[in-house]
Amino acid sequence: MTSVMLIAGLALLIIGAGLGILIRKKVSETGADEARKAVEAVIAEAKKEAEAIKREAETIKKDAEIQAKDRLYQSKQELDKARREFDDSRKEFDAEFKERRTEAQALEKRVQQKEESLDKKFESIERKETDIGKKEAALAQEEKKLKDAEAGLNSAMEAQRRKLEEISGMTSEDAKKHLLDLTEVEARHDAGKLLKRIEDETKEIAEKKAKDIISLAIQRYSGDYVSERTVSIVHLPSDEMKGRIIGREGRNIRAIEAITGIDIIIDDTPEAIILSGHNPVRREIARQAIERLVHDGRIHPARIEEVVHKVESEVEKTIVEAGEKAIFDTGILGVHAEVQKLVGRLKYRTSYAQNVYAHSLEVSFICGIMASELGLPTKIARRAGLLHDIGKAVDHEVEGPHALIGADLAKKYGEKQEIVDAIGQHHDDRPSNIYGVLVQAADTLSAARPGARREMYEAYVKRLEDLEKIAKDFKGVEKSYALQAGREVRVIVEGSKIDDSGAVTLSRDIAKKIETDLTYPGQIKITVIRETRAVDYAR
Repeated sequence: MTSVMLIAGLALLIIGAGLGILIRKKVSETGADEARKAVEAVIAEAKKEAEAIKREAETIKKDAEIQAKDRLYQSKQELDKARREFDDSRKEFDAEFKERRTEAQALEKRVQQKEESLDKKFESIERKETDIGKKEAALAQEEKKLKDAEAGLNSAMEAQRRKLEEISGMTSEDAKKHLLDLTEVEARHDAGKLLKRIEDETKEIAEKKAKDIISLAIQRYSGDYVSERTVSIVHLPSDEMKGRIIGREGRNIRAIEAITGIDIIIDDTPEAIILSGHNPVRREIARQAIERLVHDGRIHPARIEEVVHKVESEVEKTIVEAGEKAIFDTGILGVHAEVQKLVGRLKYRTSYAQNVYAHSLEVSFICGIMASELGLPTKIARRAGLLHDIGKAVDHEVEGPHALIGADLAKKYGEKQEIVDAIGQHHDDRPSNIYGVLVQAADTLSAARPGARREMYEAYVKRLEDLEKIAKDFKGVEKSYALQAGREVRVIVEGSKIDDSGAVTLSRDIAKKIETDLTYPGQIKITVIRETRAVDYAR
């Protein structure tokens, strides 16, 4: 308000000064009358302006009063709100303080109770320690009495022992040995009975399950009978063709042998020559090349070289196609190209007159079927079965057993460790994983089924003799016979030397000896026969 009034007064002073100046100017120019009129007009105009300024000042004053009242009202409202918030906070603080004080009082009460309980426990422990001390003293006295009694008992026992030795005529060591011998005999007898019962139960369950799985695998896979030989025979239209193959001074036959690496045997066999060599692929190349030369009729070193090179490319293509077909038929993926070639090379490899390529496919399918029945991944099992004999594709070039060669090749070309182990251990007694067991079983099934392989007569007879000799070497064996092409050994024992439980133990010992000393496909059954005869005569 004061500032508004000061502004209004200052404005009036300025207007008055201006009017005085104007009045003096008019008086000096027009005279007194005109000056008076001018003054009156100026004064009237100044009054109008003063009234306007006054009205404006009053308006400003009223606006200032309204704003002041609004601010006062807002301040009052904020003060009331702050007072209410303060009251609410104080109430909350009072309630929380009261709750915390109650908790502190309860905690203090529990601590006090704990202290009282601990004091009581300490007093009880002190009383127990006192009682224990008394009992220890009493036990020491009892121990002393027992030691004295033990010394007297030992003396009495020693006297009794000497007396028993005099009566029985045996020392204590002899008696212990006799007792241990009796215990050992009884233990072996009981162990034999228990072993027989466990083996019977286990065989009954295991054989049934194994037969179901194997029979199912054989029923679901029907493989062809494949029989080949390790030498190749080329049939000729006439014996005259033998001379053309030999050539002038033997140049044709030397050229064929040099470029193929295969020996050509020309003997008295009518209309046929024999090709011999360790590399089955090169033997196949030589066979096809000679057949084409015979059919073409042009046989000379240049033509021989041309035909052999052409056959080599065709056989190589056939190997690749055979490997790809085997991979496709078994449904396995991610096989290295070199491994596929090794599988394809098996098409020209034989083992005991059985084609290894067909054998590998058969093993793969049988492994897959058995794995499916056992709830195992079939693709892994088929993969291990297909690749188990890849070592035979190069065993004429690399030293070592084909199983280890195959495992090294599989590892080299990125196969998983379980596949590598299955390949390397498929001829071991105890493979390290289940896929090795499946491959071993499928390999045995494929190799041992009728017609799958041919075995040399001498080797067959030698195996039967070894089986009978191993059984005869055991104490108490009277006779032994190898039956069913070496699949079963029947052992006849002396009834007076071997009892029933001993027969069970003997069959197990013979089986272990055969497993250690011989190599054979499948399994061999050992049957121990014990017979007791009572003979008398009526006169």
